Amino acid sequence: MVAGTEHLSALQALIFDHGANIWNYLPQDAIQEHLDDIAQGRAHGVLALQAGHLLGAVTFGLSTDFDRYLPPQTRGTPQGYVSEAVVRRDRVGQGLGTRLLREALAALSAMGAQAVFIDRHEENLASAGMMRRAGFVAIDTYDDPRRRPNGSGRTTVCRFSFGAESRPPGP
Repeated sequence: MVAGTEHLSALQALIFDHGANIWNYLPQDAIQEHLDDIAQGRAHGVLALQAGHLLGAVTFGLSTDFDRYLPPQTRGTPQGYVSEAVVRRDRVGQGLGTRLLREALAALSAMGAQAVFIDRHEENLASAGMMRRAGFVAIDTYDDPRRRPNGSGRTTVCRFSFGAESRPPGP
C-alpha cells in the first residue's frame, strides 16, 4: 500500500518505536521533515498493513545527494534514495523488509531512476542482509562519527542499478 497523509502518525511511531537502535540515526527534526515531504508528495512510502496495523514501511524519493557515485554525464539527474526501511520487531526476519524495498525499487524505476541509493551503519548486519537480498551492492564506506557514534562510526552506502547489467527485483 502507498503511504498517505492518514498513515503519517503511524509511520512516525513505527520509525521511532521499531527503527530506533544503536545503529540508526533518527534525528526527530529530520524525520519530521521527511514525513512532511511525504505529506506534500516530495517523498513517498510503501507500507505493509495487516488488520489496520502498520507492520513495516520503506520511504523513498528522488535526489541528487548521491551524485558523487554517478558517472559525470548523469550527475545532476535525480536518482532514487531510500530514507527509512523499518519493520516491527516481531516481524523481523520474515522477508517483509526485502519485499517493501523491492516495491520501493519498482516505484523508483517508474519514476525514472536509473540507480537507487541507501545507507546504513557499517556494522548493521540486519540492514545489510535486507539490502543485499533486495539487490543492493555496497559501494563505499566512510567515517561518519556524527551520524554513527557507536561501533566503527562508519556509514556504508549501497546502490541498486537498473539497466542491462542488473535485472529489476522479483516479487
